[in-house]
Amino acid sequence: MNIQKYKALTNKKPIKTKPRTRPLPKATQKYLDAFERLKEILDRMEIKYEEYFHFKSTKHWRFDLHLVEYRMLIEIAGGPWSGGRGGKLATKAWSMDRYDVAEEMGYRFMQFMPADIDIGRATAWLRGLKAHGADQTISTD
Repeated sequence: MNIQKYKALTNKKPIKTKPRTRPLPKATQKYLDAFERLKEILDRMEIKYEEYFHFKSTKHWRFDLHLVEYRMLIEIAGGPWSGGRGGKLATKAWSMDRYDVAEEMGYRFMQFMPADIDIGRATAWLRGLKAHGADQTISTD
């Protein structure tokens, strides 16, 4: 049916074809490269990890990596979960809540910039973590 004819007969505006929900944000290439590099480092060091760890089922909060033996959450800055908040204080405060909840649940977290992974800061930190050993309060079996 023609749009003008529909509007004349029903006195309504035509239905919008644009979807109401925005698609998930895309990760930048710099983030993807850093993520792959960090996974290679963890594999080489034989540290067990989970990707895109969702630690609370009632929220849409995710961390990039979860180091299983250490109860450590790792996030790479600039990832798709940040969603490009554009400097809005309210949405930044909402995203910081996940760090507080993670600490209350017994997790520790670390955030890396993509440059930290490229120049070796992340590797040095992971070596120190591995040398220090797993948290003794967690059962290893």
